[in-house]
Amino acid sequence: MADTVTAAPLPNKAGAEAFRINGFAKDAKLPTGAQLDLATFDITDPEYWRREAYWDYFARMRKEDPVHWCPDSPYGPYWSVTSYKDIMTIDTTHGVFSSEGGITVVDQDPDFQLPMFIAMDPPKHDLQRKTVQSIVGPDNLKSFESLIRSRTAQVFDELDVSKPFDWVDKVSIELTTMMLATLFDFPFEDRRKLTRWSDVATGRNNPDIVTSEEQWRGELLECLGYFTRLWNERVNAPAKGDLVSMLAHGEHTRNMTPQEYLGNLILLIVGGNDTTRNSMTGGVYAMNKWPDQWEKLKADPALVPSAVSEIIRWQTPLAHMRRTALADYEIGGKTIRQGEKVLMWYASGNRDETQYTRPNDLWIERPMVRRHLSFGFGIHRCVGNRLAELQLQVLWEEILKRFDKIEVLEEPERVPSSFVKGYTKMMVRVTPKR
Repeated sequence: MADTVTAAPLPNKAGAEAFRINGFAKDAKLPTGAQLDLATFDITDPEYWRREAYWDYFARMRKEDPVHWCPDSPYGPYWSVTSYKDIMTIDTTHGVFSSEGGITVVDQDPDFQLPMFIAMDPPKHDLQRKTVQSIVGPDNLKSFESLIRSRTAQVFDELDVSKPFDWVDKVSIELTTMMLATLFDFPFEDRRKLTRWSDVATGRNNPDIVTSEEQWRGELLECLGYFTRLWNERVNAPAKGDLVSMLAHGEHTRNMTPQEYLGNLILLIVGGNDTTRNSMTGGVYAMNKWPDQWEKLKADPALVPSAVSEIIRWQTPLAHMRRTALADYEIGGKTIRQGEKVLMWYASGNRDETQYTRPNDLWIERPMVRRHLSFGFGIHRCVGNRLAELQLQVLWEEILKRFDKIEVLEEPERVPSSFVKGYTKMMVRVTPKR
């Protein structure tokens, strides 16, 4: 993109065939784990995820078929890898398992490809990742902490605690969107656009988000247009420390195509938004399910860092990551063939009975609590993992200062997605400290 550019429209292949939705109806009776026909089972069905109905399915797969072949789905055939050790093998065997084909079960449309560095292999992956990784380096984290704390305090102080409210909207989205706006040096008054673009980017097959392929592409092109204006402002100005300026001035990113710029924007938006916001909600939900852990945390605030790592394991905000086999590879008694899709189910690996005691429980004093899969491993390990942990640590420290209780009033509403494992609404009532 280099100098001042105009965001030219990307190819737009209209048609319902590209906008595919599978799934049980919302009122359908789902099979139990014992009823599954593993020969044809497709765990990506969104209704499993809307209802959080997949834990028994994963448990059966880990026990009977930890490297599982799904011969047919709306996204084509794919392998499911569900055990901790096999996921670690796939995630760290970069020479065989490539990210180039995409990082989710959904293939990119060849007419609307959005390259991003997480979906690249070395050396290009390494060069583009290095361009932006300093923004979440140790020095910046130190300076961010006071800002995160003051904003968290402000959000809590402005809550109307006299009545129930939606924790997702009032706390989780607000805090993560403010942080994203800071990272991009994005106009603060428009920061909720970032939330919307994140939802759209991961909600292509979710009719609650977009209702057509045309709408999905149109909103992503709106994102590109907005960020192209920011690029044009910064590319001919002195380099600064925000993500747009880093990309515009970076040796290995300043000549990106519009598609590649949009792809990396989507990666950074989703990576900085969906993951942290859903752990912020999931932690409150988990503390309601295990109130003894909440009492333990209140009694010993020094447990906050351990609690944060355990919340991230328990929630697993991104359920899977995908790789594509570059060669035949034997694992778990199966042969994955060259060109086949492989889904690493972090959500399943983080509940693996062979690796964790009480894997389904929230246990804030868990030994080796940081040894979870939620950030991935190897060259694609989440670049912003330390920032996410910092945001969550500050959140819980400020919660402990202010609230004696956060009561979840009803089962939260969940995202019908096998990729983003998250929440759309969670009504709570808080009891302030006296």
